[in-house]
Amino acid sequence: MEGKELTVGSAGDEGSKDALGKPLGPTPSQSRFQVDLVAEGPRKSCGDIGAAGKGGEEAKGRFRVNFVDPSAGGESPGEPGGGSSEGGNVSGVQNGGDTVMSEGSLHSGGHHHYYYDTHTNTYYLRTFGHNTMDAVPRIDHYRHTAADLGEKLLRPSLAELHDELDKEPFEDGYANGEEGTPAGDAAAAYTPDSKGVVKFGWIKGVLVRCMLNIWGVMLFIRLSWIVGQAGIGLSVLVIGMATVVTTITGLSTSAIATNGFVRGGGAYYLISRSLGPEFGGAIGLIFAFANAVAVAMYVVGFAETVVELLKENGTLMIDEMNDIRIIGAITVVILLGISIAGMEWEAKAQIVLLVILILAIGDFVIGTFIPLESKKPKGFFGYNADIFMENFGPDFRQEETFFSVFAIFFPAATGILAGANISGDLADPQSAIPKGTLLAILITTMVYVGIAVSVGSCVVRDATGNVNDTIITELANCTTAACKLNYDFSSCQAGADCHYGLMNNFQVMSMVSGFAPLISAGIFSATLSSALASLVSAPKIFQALCKDSIYPGFQMFAKGYGKNNEPLRGYILTFLIALGFILIAELNVIAPIISNFFLASYALINFSVFHASLAKSPGWRPAFKYYNMWISLIGAILCCIVMFVINWWAALLTYVIVLGLYIYVTYKKPDVNWGSSTQALTYLNALQHSIRLSGVEDHVKNFRPQCLIMTGAPNARPALLHLVHAFTKNVGLMICGHVHMGPRRQAMKELSTDLAKYQRWLIKNKMKAFYAPVHAEDLRDGGQYLMQAAGLGRMRPNTLVVGFKKNWRQGDMRDVETYINLFHDAFDVQYGVVVIRLKEGLDISHLQGQDLLSSQEKSPCTKDVIVKVDYSKKSETDTSIAFAPSSSERTPTPRKEEDEDGKTPTQPLLNKDSKSSPLNVADQRLLDASSQFQKKQGKSNIDVWWLFDDGGLTLLIPYLITTKKKWKDCKIRVFIGGKINRIDHDRRAMATLLSKFRIDFSDIMVLGDINTKPKKENIAAFEEMIEPFRLHEDDKEQEVADKMKEDEPWRITDNELELYKTKTYRQIRLNELLKEHSSTANIIVMSLPVARKGAVSSALYMAWLEVLSKDLPPILLVRGNHQSVLTFYS
Repeated sequence: MEGKELTVGSAGDEGSKDALGKPLGPTPSQSRFQVDLVAEGPRKSCGDIGAAGKGGEEAKGRFRVNFVDPSAGGESPGEPGGGSSEGGNVSGVQNGGDTVMSEGSLHSGGHHHYYYDTHTNTYYLRTFGHNTMDAVPRIDHYRHTAADLGEKLLRPSLAELHDELDKEPFEDGYANGEEGTPAGDAAAAYTPDSKGVVKFGWIKGVLVRCMLNIWGVMLFIRLSWIVGQAGIGLSVLVIGMATVVTTITGLSTSAIATNGFVRGGGAYYLISRSLGPEFGGAIGLIFAFANAVAVAMYVVGFAETVVELLKENGTLMIDEMNDIRIIGAITVVILLGISIAGMEWEAKAQIVLLVILILAIGDFVIGTFIPLESKKPKGFFGYNADIFMENFGPDFRQEETFFSVFAIFFPAATGILAGANISGDLADPQSAIPKGTLLAILITTMVYVGIAVSVGSCVVRDATGNVNDTIITELANCTTAACKLNYDFSSCQAGADCHYGLMNNFQVMSMVSGFAPLISAGIFSATLSSALASLVSAPKIFQALCKDSIYPGFQMFAKGYGKNNEPLRGYILTFLIALGFILIAELNVIAPIISNFFLASYALINFSVFHASLAKSPGWRPAFKYYNMWISLIGAILCCIVMFVINWWAALLTYVIVLGLYIYVTYKKPDVNWGSSTQALTYLNALQHSIRLSGVEDHVKNFRPQCLIMTGAPNARPALLHLVHAFTKNVGLMICGHVHMGPRRQAMKELSTDLAKYQRWLIKNKMKAFYAPVHAEDLRDGGQYLMQAAGLGRMRPNTLVVGFKKNWRQGDMRDVETYINLFHDAFDVQYGVVVIRLKEGLDISHLQGQDLLSSQEKSPCTKDVIVKVDYSKKSETDTSIAFAPSSSERTPTPRKEEDEDGKTPTQPLLNKDSKSSPLNVADQRLLDASSQFQKKQGKSNIDVWWLFDDGGLTLLIPYLITTKKKWKDCKIRVFIGGKINRIDHDRRAMATLLSKFRIDFSDIMVLGDINTKPKKENIAAFEEMIEPFRLHEDDKEQEVADKMKEDEPWRITDNELELYKTKTYRQIRLNELLKEHSSTANIIVMSLPVARKGAVSSALYMAWLEVLSKDLPPILLVRGNHQSVLTFYS
């Protein structure tokens, strides 16, 4: 630290003040130092809380040591120790009470070190005792951009730590699909108005809600009837079965809720982030709808009770049905008012309702201990062993069964997601949801069981209510418990109309209770609290669903209002749905559908846990450990069974709706990536199958053309891509090779951006292919890297596909040497080779700015504007080479910053600023030709010139093409070489071979005149074409000739030309025959001539390919690796 002045602010002293006179905050144990390298000149590092460094700005290269408050933005609200930070105090309460969040807890007060630029580095003085740019682990580095709990800080990128200092580090992308903001925008990205945001603890937020939602009308008006029908034993079993389902679901919910930060949206959020948008979107919609209709169901339950009371007092307004509608409508308006008033009011209302509910239950329990004489004729005798024994077994009447009784009770156990549904309003959802939900299930189950046992021990099944039915004399045939208690209710068994007892009176609990009106209040409380919870849940879930843009039509409901981001539009929609169903008032039909909708969500929550555990994703590590994947699977299956038990047609309807929505979302493919377990399982399956495949030996019957296509940028040569796709789609592997050349640093930067961009382009254009970029010094090296390393296990390329180098005569002949050497390299590694030629050419990259072809794609986080700059010394005409020193060589890519969500409008890939001008004729033809293989091919021919046996690849490729829908009308014609005097024999032999291979053909032609000498003008044209590339060693001195051959190995020697004269003539002659026989074919597939390595010069071989394939329809020159790819054995 020589020559550098250190100004250190005292961190330990509580009374110490910073330059602005603000107290520095916490004790030394919580603090750490931070050293800022003061910028040259008067530039302040962003967000400094300067220590006592006077005049620090002027001193160049001086360090400034700052006190940094680790709690600022570093701890989530609700954690103790949130010290003071700029903007106010953080009150951290974690006792189940409310946590009111202040501004300080949402923003990392003054401490914003977002960006590390190499000239004004922010050095940290660590506990390690030396300066380093490396950042210590910190929660803010792992936040999403718009986190509720503080701002995302950017750790130094690898490039900033690793690259040479004298060069500007390139902008860092965000790896692994993590969303990020460019550094400068980070502070502005998310600044919510956060003062006074209400957050609930686990008691008020989860426990109270769940208990209120689980205890419903069933508790007071159906439980006694269930005990009458099923008996005490089976009633406890019914409650137990329902509890098993809800407990397993509660455990699963806890596991998902503790696997990472939970935002608002409840069940929808949990399922969509676990199983992906398809299941999440389906469940979110029906769960929100189910909650909305549940409001109607609970309100009608309330209205029915009110109407009963009115009827008893003879004060009906109109008639029963309309009174229910009127009271229901008024009630739902009041509930809407409470909800819109805000979560705080709604929570207070819930507490009041819970108190009433508990008083009502207490009232019943007290009542069971005071048997009044007046109640005995109605069947209530107090606790009695005889009554308990009599009521223990079942007594099903009116065609009820165990399952029908279970179906009636089960909806009373639902409601366990009431706390999770407002997850966005919880201070700490990760601890609140497990604690609150599981405790609520335990308490409510104990109360249900307790009431079932006590009501079964006190009240007989049938009672007349008639005081005169007392027994004076002992009856011989009377054995019931009532008889032993001196009451004769045998007339009920005989068929008299009895209105009392467990079986006949729904209001048994009112009758037993100490103070009957309290039970009515309890019924009101149970129905209204459930209605209120559902009225709050539905809009919150719907808002979360709309925010994710899964159903674009519902976008307007995503908007929130006020401090708590209340979904007012959702409230209105829920209110209207509820009101509509209240007015219909046919709830017996709707109730089973609602129960099934809830059960479908439970089933999927359970399945989510099983699925995530099965996928073994490293990201699945819930803090809640008491779950088991197999128990969750059993829970999911039980939910599905219960759906059918409750109502089979409603279950089928639910399945159809969920499946329909699932298919819709899958088809729409929303642009989201949540790292779901579906993705993880897809990866795991692919990995396991790839490894299993590696153990399988190759067999000729299973041969597939697995192609490495040297496309360069995939969208630069669409015709090449589409034609190869025609014979690899759903059959074999297709890898698009792209060799990046030019400066290594630039190329490395492009590799990562291009990989995501072009893979996305392939998927968007429905290409079943992979994109594989490499950096190499030249094309040949790049080709070798790809041929040796591309692919995985058995899924490796076996065929190299290149486009024909159309302008080879105008370009640098060293490129031709490289190009031809690729073929030799491919044959060396036992690859087949396919050369594709279109007379118009293949490369359309120079047109893409003018014609917005299919190159407009969304790149994940970057817009690409490619500017043409020629790094190489090659001429610009190089652009139509098959794998022209790919676009990377000529196209460095400046990046533009943009919104962090990657959902920005996209740009054409090239020549962004070029004016849209009409294309010239050649370009127009090229453009038309580039899309010709996307169209349906009519009834025409695919001509196969199978001149040399290469193992059958020349025949297999055209066969595979004809299996595709676009090509199915095309017929294969086969051309073979033969002798004039045995044409028939050769034709029959080939027909036999093709029929054994089971390949359909329309015609076989035997060409007896292949070896005829070509026309003189064609020979002359050939000689004229190769003239510039000849060595003419006979006219030069030996030394000069040898030196020239050494410097330019591609030159054609006179000796070589003479030696291969016959072969040359054959290529010229074949071109004449092709023009004669195949000029109308849709596509020609022909054997590729092979040149001996080291003997035939590149220029001569290139001239052969040129003369063989010129002025023809699209032609594939194919040469397999001379191992059989066809067999006629089964």
